[in-house]
Order: sequence, then C-alpha cells, then structure tokens
Amino acid sequence: MTMPRTRSFVQVDVFSTTPYSGNPVAVVLDGTDLSDEEMQGLARWTNLSETTFVLPPTVPEADYRLRIFTPGSELPFAGHPTLGSARAWLDGGGVPRHADRVVQECAAGLVTVRRGEDTLSFAAPPRVRDGELDDEYLDRIVAAFGITRDRVVAHQWVDNGPGWAVVRLSTAEEVLALEPDFSLVPTAMVGAIGAYPEGSEYAFELRTFAPGAGVPEDPACGSMNASVGQWLTSTGAAPAAYRVSQGVRLGRAASIEVTADADGAVWVSGAATVCVRGAITI
Repeated sequence: MTMPRTRSFVQVDVFSTTPYSGNPVAVVLDGTDLSDEEMQGLARWTNLSETTFVLPPTVPEADYRLRIFTPGSELPFAGHPTLGSARAWLDGGGVPRHADRVVQECAAGLVTVRRGEDTLSFAAPPRVRDGELDDEYLDRIVAAFGITRDRVVAHQWVDNGPGWAVVRLSTAEEVLALEPDFSLVPTAMVGAIGAYPEGSEYAFELRTFAPGAGVPEDPACGSMNASVGQWLTSTGAAPAAYRVSQGVRLGRAASIEVTADADGAVWVSGAATVCVRGAITI
C-alpha cells in the first residue's frame, strides 16, 4: 500500500449536452504509484460504470496513459471513459502534442481523440472478435431478454476488448421494452439495438448490459457504439453518419454520434462536461 496523499479528482458527464443526463466517469488525474488493488478498490467505492487513472505515457506518441476500471475489473478500453478522461486532462491543464487531437495510451493500444468545438470524438479501435454468435449463446441471450428468437433481426460479436456481443431487434420500442434476467447470463457483456422510425431525431436506441463487469445497464456506452458502428456501417445496415439514443430506461438522455470516414474509420462523438472538481485522498 502507498502512503495516502491528496490527488486531483474530477467527475465528467459524457454523451449529453445537459449536465447530469449522460454517463459519469470518475477520473483521478494522478494515478502514479497506486497499486492495482488500490485502483480497483476506488472503482468499487465510486460504484460508477468506470473510474479511470491518468498516468505518464510509456511511448512518445501518447499524451498520457489511462487505466480503466469497472467496479469489478479492469478494461483494456472503454469509450465514455476515454472521452471523459480526455476532457478531464485538458481541463486540468494538459497540453497535447497536437492542438487538434489527444492521443491516449491504454491497454488496447493508442486511441486518437479529436477535439471539436463542443464535442470530443474517439477513433474506434479494431475489433478483436467479430462474426455471428453461436447458437447456444444466442439462445441464452434471447432467454435472458425474455423474447423469442424470431424477434432477432441480426446478431454479432462486436468485441473491441470488453467482450461485447449485440442483437439487433426491429424497433427501438422493442429494445426499450426489454426486462433482462441477468441470472441467465451472469457473465454477459451484451447489447440490444433497434431502429426508430424514419425521420426521427435518432436512428437507433441502444441498450448495453454488462453484468460480467458488475454493471447491470450502462447509461451510455462508447465502446459498444464504436464496434456496433463498425458492424452496421460496413454492412450497409446504417448510413455513414447517424445518431444513437441511450439511457432512456435509466432516466438519462445520452446522445451519441457515429460517423464512418471514406476510408472506413469509425468515430464516436459526444459532449463531455466536467461537473465535479476536487481532491481525493488515496
């Protein structure tokens, strides 16, 4: 154990232009000399979907290194903590090597974060697993969701590190109606996505369930939006640019923009607002 000392600490609301309506992330701006156990213990205590720790980079291309913890485990990459931590680092006086972007080092590699006028955007990392789900796992998910298999329009591994799988339903209404039974999939990292009617403010509603990481439902999930975006835009199931609503069932109002460049690179964008500034003794 290290000797406790005071460190800068912030909480950032991500993926909503209205503060306290998106997904919060706790950020310790100096994670130097903390042990894995101390980081995991704090993540358990904050009880947010993720808590992050900013560290000096180990490679010259990066502006900082980030470690990301859920209440139950460490993640190699996560989306809303990436944007929230970039905002916290900039707000705390961090100066990136390039004015228009921040480069984050994490266990999944280097992640570029573009700086927009009102938003930040991260480049979706490559998927480590894709392809359709096997029948046995799909059957377990369908049972946990309390639906029949014929309601599933498509399904896919969309794993960019956390272990994500996703099923596509016909409508956003069907997604919002789900009442999952996590006892049937206690280790799952799974999402459900469905379309809104043409002309709606949002193209899709997405829900993200992560009982395997100790998070029953995530209010807004950047990593799943990234890998689902890679899947949908590459297959023509979604246009090159679209908006996703998330968190409705949790009383949130997350707004996530997904854009595929001409070269196929997918970017996930949203607002990130520092809502809490202070110090924490660890």
